[in-house]
Amino acid sequence: MQAVDSELEPVSASIDPMSECHDGEWNVDGIRVLRVADFLHISLLDPATVETPHFRAHRNHAGLTVLHRFASHDIADEIAATVADELDASGVLHGAHEFESVMTGIVRSATAGALPAWKAFYENSIRCLEDGSALFAPVHRHAASLLIGDSVLDLGSCFGFFPLRLAALGHNVIASDLSAAAMRLLETVSPTIGRPIRTMTCDATAVSAPSSSVDTVTALHLVEHLNSTATIAALDEAIRVARSRVIVAVPFEKFARECYGHVQAFHLDALTDLGHSVAQRHLGIRASVHEYHGGWLVLDL
Repeated sequence: MQAVDSELEPVSASIDPMSECHDGEWNVDGIRVLRVADFLHISLLDPATVETPHFRAHRNHAGLTVLHRFASHDIADEIAATVADELDASGVLHGAHEFESVMTGIVRSATAGALPAWKAFYENSIRCLEDGSALFAPVHRHAASLLIGDSVLDLGSCFGFFPLRLAALGHNVIASDLSAAAMRLLETVSPTIGRPIRTMTCDATAVSAPSSSVDTVTALHLVEHLNSTATIAALDEAIRVARSRVIVAVPFEKFARECYGHVQAFHLDALTDLGHSVAQRHLGIRASVHEYHGGWLVLDL
């Protein structure tokens, strides 16, 4: 069973997750997302309109418009899979940026106010991840079981759900991501849900942390977003910062899914080859690979 990738960049540099949103309508850079209680009776204005079980979407010279019916109690990270399966699979979305914009728009238009919307998104997502009902829940549970020591640096944290889980378990954890907007969002929301957390904005290939400064470094569904050169650089940095262990998780795919921002696809042999390559570069490191809701590479220092 393959877990859905929730580690896409949630808010890229051109997307402000806290931007104004009035009357259930989010409109940024030609992407317009509206919450409509019942759009089934809205007449189709154009035969090019695409209807799916959860969305109605239309593209014209002004950009892309997406209608949805999700309310505040519905919004959670699981919606990413619905957006991918319905809007991306039907050809509505053009690339990862539009995917991220629509996801942000759904969250922001589901309820009034930026902070209430994101707080609901985080609370709903964490509940599903920690009660086991989310597709990604086994990945977080398994990663937590592989940790060594108390201190953890999580690379490519995205929304930061895994670091928030570790914080609740009492770990000394730092969330990090290339997206400053994502880290600001996490810093803003985490205290409101009772899990204040430290964050760091940095590229995974140039981590702004001292050598051997944490027990474990985690990179969950990160390296599929990097090319092969950047993957090696990120793992070199993870090894530099970790004292005991580096944990890498990847989805197994036949093809890299562009809507999620993936640039390389992994299978068990490819992950094994990556582990061998890293072990050859760093003498004394033990690399092991296994499969559980995707692939895992564990590097013991």
